[in-house]
Amino acid sequence: MNFKEIHIGSLIHQCITESGIERSRICNFLGCSEQDVENMIESESLDANLLLKWSKLLKYDLFRVYNQHLILFAPSSAKTAVSKNEKSTLPQFRKNIYTKEIIDFILEQIATGKITKPEAIERYGIPKTTLYKWISKYAI
Repeated sequence: MNFKEIHIGSLIHQCITESGIERSRICNFLGCSEQDVENMIESESLDANLLLKWSKLLKYDLFRVYNQHLILFAPSSAKTAVSKNEKSTLPQFRKNIYTKEIIDFILEQIATGKITKPEAIERYGIPKTTLYKWISKYAI
C-alpha cells in the first residue's frame, strides 16, 4: 500500500472485490445509482460522510489509511498552536501509533538503502530506541 499517494476509490474497489458485496446492496446502502458508485470508485477522494458510510458497509476503516499518511508524512510536532499554559478543547490523541504496515514500510526503506536510520528517526519522528527495538525484533 502506498500511503503517500492515496487513491481512495481504488482502495474501495479492492475492498468490494475482496468482500464480494453486490452492487445492488451498495446502491441500497448508499442511496445512489450504480453510475454514482462507479464515479466514487474512480474518484481519488471522497467526502468524509460518504467515506464513513463506505467504511461501515465494507467493515473496513478507510480513515486509517489517511491516518497512516499523517503518521508517515506529517509527524506531529513537539510544538503546538496552543501554548502549554492554555488548554485546548480539541480531543487529544496518542501521537505515535505505529501499525505493522508502518513499521514494515520504514524498515523496508532502511533495508533497501532509501533512507538511513538517522534519516528515519528525523523524518518520521521515531524515538531512536523504538527504531532499534523494531530492527532487533524484525531482524532486518
